[in-house]
Amino acid sequence: MAKVLVLEQSKSVRNNLRERLEFEGYSTEVAESADSAAAMCSHIPFDVILADDASAVPQTDTPFIVLSSVASIESAVEALRRGAADFLTKPIDMNRLLASLRRVLPAEQGGDTPQPPTRRTAPRSKRSSPSATPTIEPIIGASEEITHVRELIDKVAPSEARVLITGENGTGKELVARSLHAKSPRSEAPFVEVNCAAIPSELIESELFGHERGAFTSAVKQRKGKFEQADGGTLFMDEIGDMSLSAQAKVLRALQERKISRVGSDRDIDVDVRVIAATNKNLRDEIAKGNFREDLFHRISVILISVPPLRSRRGDVPMLIDYFIGRICEEYNIPRKPIEAEAVEALSKLRWSGNIRELRNVIERLIILSGSRITVQDIHLYC
Repeated sequence: MAKVLVLEQSKSVRNNLRERLEFEGYSTEVAESADSAAAMCSHIPFDVILADDASAVPQTDTPFIVLSSVASIESAVEALRRGAADFLTKPIDMNRLLASLRRVLPAEQGGDTPQPPTRRTAPRSKRSSPSATPTIEPIIGASEEITHVRELIDKVAPSEARVLITGENGTGKELVARSLHAKSPRSEAPFVEVNCAAIPSELIESELFGHERGAFTSAVKQRKGKFEQADGGTLFMDEIGDMSLSAQAKVLRALQERKISRVGSDRDIDVDVRVIAATNKNLRDEIAKGNFREDLFHRISVILISVPPLRSRRGDVPMLIDYFIGRICEEYNIPRKPIEAEAVEALSKLRWSGNIRELRNVIERLIILSGSRITVQDIHLYC
């Protein structure tokens, strides 16, 4: 059983962490100050220390994880410089903390077992079936902007309200939609997505509403559309601002009457679908240009969630780097690759025009091309 020391000034946080860690099978002691922690370390062989301040950690070879109330680049870099194995922010996400403990601890004490590098195998697609429960990645960050997004999700998810998610490409709009579905009463029902920008205008109605056999030249058999596939669950309409006006009119009818009709049919089909839409466009501008229906805009935007670009929440970059390194190394079936504090600082200063999607791609590139650790020189070479 791994022994954990919780070095934390707040009594409530200490007690909560101790209770949860002991529930998870860890032997846990708590300390309020650096002096008491040092005294305990002198006679108890702890396997890991959880500390609210890196400077308060006793001089010992014991690995430590910083649980900071300050979500800033400077705090993360300073903790890593002092030797922290990980840097997490409060409020503490226990899933992330437990994952971090597994990475830090030896395998015989409940940690991850290092595996030799092997060829990466393609993961099974999350979209192999529209009725499959999607795997939800956490929304990483402690900035005010992203905290507000998480709070909105928690408030809105239990309702039936339609949601319009706005934001630049790569900010995580789909992740927000999946989180809304996962936390809703419809979570056991299908989550079906359609990218309105990726489907030719002449096929979008068939994609959304389905078609009957013989409805058009290539319609060799009857096909259910996305609305029917999502019946009872959630339909995520990504890049809805790129949909044709004729398709918009049919979507509006489906939302108003909860009915659709397949292309080539005059029979109405009842559908029970919660629509979540997303766009990287300013729909009010598109309305003024005559490209988007105002009545549809008001139907889909009962709740507006704006996902901030990464450049407006740079303090979250170290946490995202940490998460992506862990996730990508796991996908490649290789040991977690360390990263220098200076490299984290350099990555945090980049503009990230492609937002989180670009950051993830860069981390994957660095894991592949760097040596035994990711250095600031690697950042200059490959970013």
